[in-house]
Amino acid sequence: MAKLKVGIIFGGRSEEHAVSVKSAREVARNLDLEKYEPFYIGISKSGAWKLCAGPDAEWENGDHPAVVLSPDSDVHGLLILGQGGYGTVRLDVVLPVLHGTLGEDGAMQGLLELSGIPYVGCDIQSSALCMDKSLAYVVARSAGIATPDFWTVTADDTIDPARLTYPVFVKPARSGSSFGVTKVSRAEELPSAVETARQYDAKVLIEEAVVGSEIGCAILGNESDLIAGEVDRIALSHGFFRIHQEDAPETGSDNSTAIVPADIPEESRLFVRETAKAVYRALGCSGLARVDMFLKEDGKVVLNEVNTFPGMTSYSRYPRMMAAAGLPLPAVIDRMVSLALAGRIR
Repeated sequence: MAKLKVGIIFGGRSEEHAVSVKSAREVARNLDLEKYEPFYIGISKSGAWKLCAGPDAEWENGDHPAVVLSPDSDVHGLLILGQGGYGTVRLDVVLPVLHGTLGEDGAMQGLLELSGIPYVGCDIQSSALCMDKSLAYVVARSAGIATPDFWTVTADDTIDPARLTYPVFVKPARSGSSFGVTKVSRAEELPSAVETARQYDAKVLIEEAVVGSEIGCAILGNESDLIAGEVDRIALSHGFFRIHQEDAPETGSDNSTAIVPADIPEESRLFVRETAKAVYRALGCSGLARVDMFLKEDGKVVLNEVNTFPGMTSYSRYPRMMAAAGLPLPAVIDRMVSLALAGRIR
């Protein structure tokens, strides 16, 4: 049986470039080469596309052929550029191992739709919706899912600090991980926090600080056929959870530990998993996502955010939650590819 030709795109121009490279390395380690023939497409920090042997430490500095993903569905794959012209590689499926801006926000998904190649993960609409936390909150609320109270501040707007009840969190509305996020405890701290968030996005989200345990749930599947991983809980020693902000995340965080399975009552665990599925469906997600939430003392679950292509690194939460539920990363990759092939049939 012929191997599936899989394009694995990683890197990118977002603030999560380094995390994407690490995720791609872990995918490469767990890819079944008896089933798949990988084509690694690295996007440099400057936006150059390179066809390389893999996401090793030197891929960005190596002399690799320039490559583009063709928007022509007849090509159905890559154009490899050279001095004498170009060659083509037809791909069966694409795994966009990209996080943050231009990776999870619908931009890459739009190019993949034009190319006609099946791809892993959420489509254009759900990617864009989940990336904008304020819009995701609006849709989730319309589906009866609790969210924090929030306010948005666009590029030309200001907000009166006196109208808020503190503490609040100030964050870019459309950015990944914890980049640009500030916890604000006093009114005089608000303007500086807004400016910090604006370094990553012109649209800023201000939301109430929810008192409760920070929890997450990994989801895998399309439409009604969903698999939920084990729920995790972020145990904090101080401060707030800053995912992917550590200097050496492989050795652990300086203020947090992810407990999998979460040390919460079984009734709460079941409710969290069902709420995560409801969020996933309400926002139109497909393929995979990690739904982050808060569990309050009264048992109420409040949406935090949805990551449409969560980290796949050795220390990332999504693969750990799936492994705890009996699906190691090689099996997760197989499922993701199968879902892409089944869900993109036109």
